[in-house]
Amino acid sequence: MAKTPLSSRRSFIKNSLIGSITLLTASPMVFSSCKSSGMLSEEKLDFGIELNVPTRLFDGEKCWVHPRVGIIPKAGKKGLPKAVMTLSTLELSGSDVFKGMYSMQTENLGKAWTEPSISPPLAPRTESIDGVIRPVAASDFWPTWHRKSKTLLGIGHTIVYTPDWKVTSPRPRHTAYSVFDSNTNTWSVWDKLQMPDDPKFHNAGAGCVQRYDEASGTILLPIYFSPPGQNSQVTVTRCAFDGKTLSYMEHGTELAVENDSRGLHEPSLTYFKGTYFLTIRNDLQGYVTKSRDGLNFEPIQSWKFDDGSDLGNYNTQQHWVTLSDALFLVYTRRGANNDHVFRHRAPLFIGQVDPEKMVVIRDTERILVPERGARLGNFGVTLISPTETWVTVSEWMQPEGVEKYGSDGSVYVARILWNQPNRLF
Repeated sequence: MAKTPLSSRRSFIKNSLIGSITLLTASPMVFSSCKSSGMLSEEKLDFGIELNVPTRLFDGEKCWVHPRVGIIPKAGKKGLPKAVMTLSTLELSGSDVFKGMYSMQTENLGKAWTEPSISPPLAPRTESIDGVIRPVAASDFWPTWHRKSKTLLGIGHTIVYTPDWKVTSPRPRHTAYSVFDSNTNTWSVWDKLQMPDDPKFHNAGAGCVQRYDEASGTILLPIYFSPPGQNSQVTVTRCAFDGKTLSYMEHGTELAVENDSRGLHEPSLTYFKGTYFLTIRNDLQGYVTKSRDGLNFEPIQSWKFDDGSDLGNYNTQQHWVTLSDALFLVYTRRGANNDHVFRHRAPLFIGQVDPEKMVVIRDTERILVPERGARLGNFGVTLISPTETWVTVSEWMQPEGVEKYGSDGSVYVARILWNQPNRLF
C-alpha cells in the first residue's frame, strides 16, 4: 500500500491535522416539508452544504475511523457550543483493529480545531476471558449531549480480541459508555452497561447507534444482540442515566429477520411528530420500522424509494437527520457508479423521508460527501444549532489501493445549513 509521506510514526497525529478547509459549497437545495399527515406542503425547506476537512490520516499503517461529534451548549466562544469529536485509529493490516481513541475540539463551529489527542481513559484494556488474557477495546463510539443531566455522554460497544489482536466470533460484547468532563477536557474511564443475566445478552452492544433521550432524562438506546446459535437481533432498551451511571431498565420488541444473512445490526432511533422510527443494518438490505412508544415496533420493512424501487443500501448503517418539520435519512447505496467502492459505501447521500410510507423521496436525494474510492459507511449526525446539522465521516482506507481514486484518509464535516430553524433543538 502506498504511504503518505510523514516525518515519522511518532508525529503522524500532528501531521494529520490540517486547517478546516472548505472543499465544497453547494447551492441551497429545495425540499417540500413533510407534514404529520405525510402529505407534501408548499412550504419550502432550503439548505446548503459546506464540506470541511479538519484532519486527515493515511500513512500506510493507520487511518481515522468513526469520527462523531457531541456538543456542550454555550461552552464555546461567544456563546457557541463546544464541539467534541471522538475518532479512532484503524490498523490497516487487520480487520476492525482499534488500538486508540482520540479526541479533538472546536469552540467556533469548526473554524479552528485542536489537534487530535489520545484519550487514555478510552484506551483498550486487558481482561481475563475464559482463562485467557485478551485485549478489549471500546469502539464505534457516539458522544451526544444529555440535556437532563447537562452531560456529554458517549456510548459505543466493546470488541474483544484474541491475544494477537484478531476479531473472533462468538465473543462477549457489552455496551460501553463514558462521560466527558468539560472542565478538564477529559473522558471518564469507559464502563459497561450491565444487562440482564441472560445468554442472549452476553453478546450485546450499542456500537454506531443513534439514541433518543426522553424529556425525563431516560434514554431509549437501540442495541443489537446475538442469542446463542442465532443471527443477530435488534431491540430498543430504556436506560436510566444520572450523569455518571447508565443503567438498564427494560427493553422492547426483539426484531429478527429470516434471510441468508448475519441478522440485524447497528439500529438508529429517532422521534418525529409523534412516532418513533428505527433504521437497521442488514447484510442484504437496510430496514425500517416504527413505533408509538419507542419500545414496541411494527414488523420491519426494506428501505425503498417512493417510486417503489429498492433504496440500494446494504451491509452498512443509516442514520437520521431530524427536524421539527422534516425527516431525512443519510445512507449509502448501490447504483451510483460506485461498483469499485467496498460494499458501495460511498458517496454519502441524504434524502427526505415520507414518514407515513417510510420511504425515501427519490427527487430529494443529494450527495453529502463525494466518493473518492474509500468507503464512507461509518458516520455520525449531530444537531449543532437550530440552523445547522453536522454529518461527520472519514475515508476508511481499506482495502489496499483505494487511494488511486483520490482518497487520502480525510475526515469530513459536512455542515448542513438550514434556511428555517429546527424547533427541536
